[in-house]
Amino acid sequence: MLSILAAGSIFFPGLFLLSKRCLKHTPGLALSEGDATIVSARLVSSIQAIMASSAGYIIASSCEDIIEDQHWLTSTYILFAVPYFAYDIYAMFLCYWHKLQVKGHEEEGGRPKPMGSAVASYLRREFLMVLHHVVMVTICFPVSVFWRQGKGDYFQGVMFMAELSTPSVCLGKILIQYKKQHTLLHKVNGALMLVTFFICRVLLFPYLYYAYSRYASIPLYTVPLVAPWQCNVGAFCLMAPQVYWFTLICRGAFRLFTGASRSRPPATLNKPDGCCPGQGAPLPPPANGYSPVPHQADRETDTH
Repeated sequence: MLSILAAGSIFFPGLFLLSKRCLKHTPGLALSEGDATIVSARLVSSIQAIMASSAGYIIASSCEDIIEDQHWLTSTYILFAVPYFAYDIYAMFLCYWHKLQVKGHEEEGGRPKPMGSAVASYLRREFLMVLHHVVMVTICFPVSVFWRQGKGDYFQGVMFMAELSTPSVCLGKILIQYKKQHTLLHKVNGALMLVTFFICRVLLFPYLYYAYSRYASIPLYTVPLVAPWQCNVGAFCLMAPQVYWFTLICRGAFRLFTGASRSRPPATLNKPDGCCPGQGAPLPPPANGYSPVPHQADRETDTH
């Protein structure tokens, strides 16, 4: 167990550092420290998502009995991936910190924001995402490894596949970072993200209840009544933020595909971060890479 945890603790930060080094020193790229940090963080998130989705598919497809069947990859990947969530909190802060440096340079003549103030601002803005990651480490990890007692590997595998939406989220952020909001790729990726997020993160939990109703041969509406209360509470707590983020994605996608962005003059792309074009009001919360104001979503935050 400890060796697998140690492997994950080395793999994800190591991949981040290696990716950043390559992006900074590869001829033809030579990204700045800030750009290399942000792109590397998203690359690691995408790789982890592909690994988790692949593991989830292997586990779910191998379990004929959705309660009793076990697969060795279930607990192994949980142990390997749990350090990722701790690493990712720090990686997201690094992305936020570099964006603040650029913003401070543009707006305050190069005066950097104090580290303590930056940490407090980061925790306020990304509270829900940080809380989600902390819960994954402190609650979901022990529940998945110990409390389940080897049962329900199928459900765990299906939940791994929720990460299938992450690569499109990360690509959307990179496209916004490099001001490619008006490209066809951005719109196609936005549509893909909308579909995958809805299927893999919103419909996921109703599907798990449906799968159990078929297994137990009981009506779907009775599943919450017979399931352990801990399962119902856990499903609600995990599903609630996904529904919230999905509503923000829908608002951003509506603006993107109805052409709201084209109604703004191109000069607004150079407006300072943190305000709407021509206004002094702050931007609304982020939407996993696609905010209600798609032009500046990713320059404000770094959730996924």
